[in-house]
Amino acid sequence: MSLSTLNTPSADEPARERDGRTTAAPALSELTTLRVGGPVDEYVQAESEAELIDAVRAADDAGRPLLVIGGGSNLLVADEGFAGVVVRDARQGLDADLEDSCGTDGACGGASLRLPAGQDWDAFVAEAVANEWVGVEALSGIPGTVGAAPVQNIGAYGQEVSGVVASVVTWDRATGSRRTFTLSELGFGYRTSLLKRTMRADGGEGAPWYPTPRYVVLEVNLQMRLGSLSAPVGYGELARRLGVEVGQRAPSAEVREAVLELRGGKGMLLDGVGGAPGATSPDHDRWSAGSFFTNPVLPADAADELPDDAPRFAVRSATPESTVSPSLGVVDPTLVKTSAAWLIEHAGFTKGFGLAGEHSPARLSTRHTLALTNRGGATAADVVALARTVRDGVRDAFGIELEPEPVLVGTAL
Repeated sequence: MSLSTLNTPSADEPARERDGRTTAAPALSELTTLRVGGPVDEYVQAESEAELIDAVRAADDAGRPLLVIGGGSNLLVADEGFAGVVVRDARQGLDADLEDSCGTDGACGGASLRLPAGQDWDAFVAEAVANEWVGVEALSGIPGTVGAAPVQNIGAYGQEVSGVVASVVTWDRATGSRRTFTLSELGFGYRTSLLKRTMRADGGEGAPWYPTPRYVVLEVNLQMRLGSLSAPVGYGELARRLGVEVGQRAPSAEVREAVLELRGGKGMLLDGVGGAPGATSPDHDRWSAGSFFTNPVLPADAADELPDDAPRFAVRSATPESTVSPSLGVVDPTLVKTSAAWLIEHAGFTKGFGLAGEHSPARLSTRHTLALTNRGGATAADVVALARTVRDGVRDAFGIELEPEPVLVGTAL
């Protein structure tokens, strides 16, 4: 089974030659969902795996800085731009091998899926739900591409992509060859993976690869259970919306609908659900990189120092016992996760907060304090100044240092 029409380029996407290499380089503000960032020296849009590898190898051979992007939804790039090569993976499509035989216990087979790294993530999730492939329904509405999903180990509403990943095929920039990582080798954790950890060092000689990891994702292979019911619902807010208990299942289509409603109410959806770089919207709460800070994971004894009413969530293993029937994961009793949004709000930063009040070009979303937004005309420096103020305020109030979730290029908090 082969599906190759999951997504088509947005009409709002900057019109550029689509032959793998161009001379008219767009600014990063055109390629990122925060709509900030300066010019680039060279821009390559890869339409095939060969074009992607050639562009990466050429940049590395020349010793030029390299930034590989997909949807641009997890990037904050400096106003000075990027003095190197920006490569955008524009590949779309999906190959699926299905085993639909069912046993006497009612359990059916699985779907083995192979996707190019450039595939739009939410378009894939919609296809998965429509085809009753279980395990990503709660990840609906997350912007970006399939290739970025395992790097960041994207997660939402109690579900993480690590629950369905079987393997990831990469281009190893150090050896100039393809390398495949199995689930057990990927080292998944909360919003991290082995792939992400190689961004700044390879763990051996410490060679820097920033702002792109040593291993550039070429292809992601997923193993998913077949069925009309979702994986166990692992988040209280979603369970309440669905009218089920945490740990119970619900129809996957209803889970997707509920997640999109929840994300939309928090301003955490881009235009067209998954969105596209370069798209415009009058709703500036959508001009963001999604959640700007990760939820802090604390040692259990440190969590005891939090105020009594601070949220506390169990921390579960990111590596499932089975990719065919992902579970909620084993709880680690030594760790506790708390809410970055709660910390931000209780440190005195309200929805819509800006350094210059309502006239600030960069402000917290009016719907969710975890999103930093471009209200139109913001610079990267404006966003960084806001992020730094929020981070410092939370640290002063609670002694917890928030970590940014987006990749910061050419700038830092």
